[in-house]
Amino acid sequence: MRYLPLTQPDREAMLGVIGVPDIDALFADVPESARLTAPIAGLPMHSAEMLVERELSAMASKNLTAGTVPFFVGAGAYKHHVPATVDHIIQRGEFLTAYTPYQPEIAQGTLQVLFEFQTQVARLLGMEVANASMYDGSTAMTEAVFMARRVTRRAKAIVSGGVHPHYVGVLKTLTRFTDDEVVTHVPTLASGKPGDDLDALIAAVDAGTSCVVVQNPNIFGHVADLTPLADACHKAGTLLIVVVTEVVSLGAIKSPGEMGADIVVGEGQSIGNGLNFGGPYLGLFACRDKHVRQMPGRLCGETVDADGKRGFVLTLSTREQHIRREKATSNICTNSGLCALAFSVHLTLLGEMGLRKLASLNHARAVQLAERLGRIPGVELVTTQFFNEFTLRLPVDARPVIRKLAERQVLGGVSLGRLFPGVTDIAKGMVVAVTETATDADFDAFEDALDEVLA
Repeated sequence: MRYLPLTQPDREAMLGVIGVPDIDALFADVPESARLTAPIAGLPMHSAEMLVERELSAMASKNLTAGTVPFFVGAGAYKHHVPATVDHIIQRGEFLTAYTPYQPEIAQGTLQVLFEFQTQVARLLGMEVANASMYDGSTAMTEAVFMARRVTRRAKAIVSGGVHPHYVGVLKTLTRFTDDEVVTHVPTLASGKPGDDLDALIAAVDAGTSCVVVQNPNIFGHVADLTPLADACHKAGTLLIVVVTEVVSLGAIKSPGEMGADIVVGEGQSIGNGLNFGGPYLGLFACRDKHVRQMPGRLCGETVDADGKRGFVLTLSTREQHIRREKATSNICTNSGLCALAFSVHLTLLGEMGLRKLASLNHARAVQLAERLGRIPGVELVTTQFFNEFTLRLPVDARPVIRKLAERQVLGGVSLGRLFPGVTDIAKGMVVAVTETATDADFDAFEDALDEVLA
């Protein structure tokens, strides 16, 4: 029997309250050219389960996957080795089913895990307090901009040209419905320091600026000292928000907190979580203690019970699920808890020394490949200060080069022309990511294929 929860009068009443004429009006943001007006031609209306599995498997087999060919794609999602221990632990029933910590008296294990996760993230980002995670890096960045508006009571956010354009896209989408003004700087492919012009960011800060948003390492792979920018922001009463998409880098470079950041957000996928076809991922969020009551999401704390025994509770949970809507700092309705657990398990297995060694290996391997590729005629290494990701300027547009590399069974990187359409001097840029999973044979294959394609 079909379940039809709403009658036609119910729907009409709801549409009337919303103020739209029909259901189609709810999809106004989807271009008409992208909407289906009839069933997909050639697709059967139904089929047997086994036949569907066979058909989908045949389609999937046409893909080049990260584990089967030399892989150098990054730009916000990174292929790192995840120990089998991580999956074994997170699949235990105590973790997999005891997922939502609404009742602390029966969720002590989950709450303790989140408490320890928060401690790890705060130390990693160099901040005083971290929350129990968020959806992903892009939504965490947007929430940070909203938080800066609440703290400063200003509405203008200045975003560096080196911030991942997908993150900026999420920010622009969500700020369509708020009073925030987003000012984005155009990135450049300047040699040595691609993407960021810190002097221009400093000059742009004024009395109406709530925050400056930068990424480190940025989308080009460039690593910068943000201390002068932080000092300039603080003199103007502006918050500095730092985005980290490759969290393994913090095993090698100075943390954003040490450089003066007020809010640090990031993507935690690199530790404990595989590429997973783009998600689910893990949003990291940390801030200064003085701003904690404006921080979105959950915050687990440690206390004692009536008998004096240690216990864990939700100290802050400023979400619309818990308090009056007008008091909520966020409508984030989950914290990617299982991904946070995977992050925490992997980081615990590594320990501080293990993370530093992993970061050192990533950097060393990236330097080796950058030097090799930079010797190919016509190829210029643009990023001279990087962690495990760097940008090359090719003699031709990078997009067809990347396609030709894929035809030669090498996934060689990400075209900046695809990330920044319309920015003319960037089309020849290619971002290459190198992690501990890349072998010498992978390096050989990449160098030979790129040399052949550009010949």
